[in-house]
Formats: sequence, structure tokens, C-alpha cells
Amino acid sequence: MAVFCNLRQENASSIVISNIYLKRWSVEGLFQVVSDTLECEIKTLGYPKAALFSFCMALVAYNILSVIKSALRSVHGQGKIDAGVSNYYLVEEIQSTYTGMMIAIPDVEWKFVTHLSLPAFAELLKQWAAKVDLKRFASSPKAQKKPQPKRKKEPNRPHVSTARLLADKQRQSKHSRLEQQTSNLVETPLPQALQT
Repeated sequence: MAVFCNLRQENASSIVISNIYLKRWSVEGLFQVVSDTLECEIKTLGYPKAALFSFCMALVAYNILSVIKSALRSVHGQGKIDAGVSNYYLVEEIQSTYTGMMIAIPDVEWKFVTHLSLPAFAELLKQWAAKVDLKRFASSPKAQKKPQPKRKKEPNRPHVSTARLLADKQRQSKHSRLEQQTSNLVETPLPQALQT
């Protein structure tokens, strides 16, 4: 494998550089989820501190989403979750369910979670993940692009570029203006001194 870069070969081999580049794409994916799904860029936030706070909250939400997906992976398998679960549908479900859930189950009922050890909390998440119906969060399959039909050349209707049509129209209007200006000119007789 050959990699072009501005690093010396002693500092980094092509394999090391390739691995770093692959990690870059996971960061790019994170930013896509944060900006598209979690809507971290709110256009009406004119204050830099407010925009930074919004971005930080979106990163916290991304971490929560990552924990949820990790719990789902541990129960349903990594392949199913990575290939078939939509971040958008997961986030939409959490957003739409949260308010009702907080009304139905008051804060006091959630206090037990704060006293759980990390392994116990992970086990609780796995139990909840086992009850999730993955079909509700399935990614939409990407439709294959239909090939564009080839244009047929019609001898009666040759193709003419728009630029050519506009240039012809401009030439015609210029020519008609010149004709109109010359027709408006009145013939004036030559002065006596110039007549011979």
C-alpha cells in the first residue's frame, strides 16, 4: 500500500496513517449525527456562547445515544444494529416518549438508578434492550438509482444551447434598436457652404 503524505516514513508507516484516517471517518460520522439528527446547529442562536452550549448538549445527547446503541448491540448483535437501526428513528422515539414518560413515571421512581453500580446499570440496560422491537427503528433502505434514458436525437428538433438562444435574442434586440434609431433620424439638408 502506498500513501502520499507530508510525514517522514520513520515517523509513520502507511498502515499507521491508514488507521488514523479510518478513525477520522468515525469522527466525521459523529459530527454528521450530531448536526443532522440531534440538530446541534440552531440558526437562530446568534450568541457564540449559546451556540457552543447547544453543541455541547448535542454531544452529551450523542453519548447517551451511543450508550443506548451499545446496549442494543450487546443483546441483538453488532451487525444488526450497525446495518439496520436508524439514529433518526431512535432519537425521534426518545424525544416523543420522554415527556409522557416523565408524567407517567415521576422522578422519584428513577432514584434507584443513581444507586446502581456500573455492572448493575449495564445489566439493566441489557434487559431493557432485549425488549426493543428493532423493526420500529429500521433504517430505510437506499433505493437504487434508475439509469437515465439516453436522449434520442430528432432530426426535426436539433438541440440548441440556452446560451446560444440568449445570444441570438440579444443580437436581434440590438439590431432592431439600431434600425429604430436610424428610422427616427430626420434627413437634414446640407448647409449652403458645403454644397457644391
